Amino acid sequence: MIQPTGFDLSRADLSRLAPEEQDELLRLLEEEQAYRSRRRFYGMFPDEGPLRRELYAKHVEFFAAGAAYRERCAMCANRIGKTYGMGAYEVTCHLTGDYPDWWPGRRFDHPVRAWAAGKTNETTRDIIQQTLLGEVTHGNRKDVDGTGMVPGDLLGDITWKQGVADLVDTIKVYHVPTGGWSTLGLKSYQQGRGSFEGTAQHVAWCDEEPPADVYGEILIRTATTGGIVLITFTPLLGLSEVVMQFMPGDQRPG
Repeated sequence: MIQPTGFDLSRADLSRLAPEEQDELLRLLEEEQAYRSRRRFYGMFPDEGPLRRELYAKHVEFFAAGAAYRERCAMCANRIGKTYGMGAYEVTCHLTGDYPDWWPGRRFDHPVRAWAAGKTNETTRDIIQQTLLGEVTHGNRKDVDGTGMVPGDLLGDITWKQGVADLVDTIKVYHVPTGGWSTLGLKSYQQGRGSFEGTAQHVAWCDEEPPADVYGEILIRTATTGGIVLITFTPLLGLSEVVMQFMPGDQRPG
């Protein structure tokens, strides 16, 4: 913790501080809070403590499967951390190249091109974008505040999607090991299969179940790069075509 010069914060009797010392303490605490809010990624899955990694065995199993399989699906209930703790965390690892020492999954040794996609433009903005990049700010120029999973000081140039308020189209992310820049594009199934045509991608994350034709196009975009596709969703559509692709043969009906 950042501490004011001249006294030990853990032992200080705050009521006895001079007004200017109290102001300095408040400033430093606010500074620390802002710093931590832009580096959430580095506090994920620690070795010890109440949020230690061993308590999240399914998350780690999902990451590890990426070393062996090009397609992965986390078909889970709501509110278990599939968006934040699975999809957003893994995508951030690949974008930044800043893999933790314990990382068991796929590793890229170069900057990547990645997509993150949701059902609609609005859900992509309000869920995926906020989870990865934080809130949109409107100061001298429109920006994101970097309080999402991707560390704020690694965010670069942004382009904005036309026709949808405050929705990022693409953003550059600094790739720590190489000094290069990864590119993250935000997409929505609402745009249709055609919007997923064209550029090859190394990583594609679908948050919530995509239509079968969109998923097929995403697979094509990652095929030439030897890339990976991960889906995190709750199967609200039942035994759909996409769900059936990930069901073990002995669990499929009929």
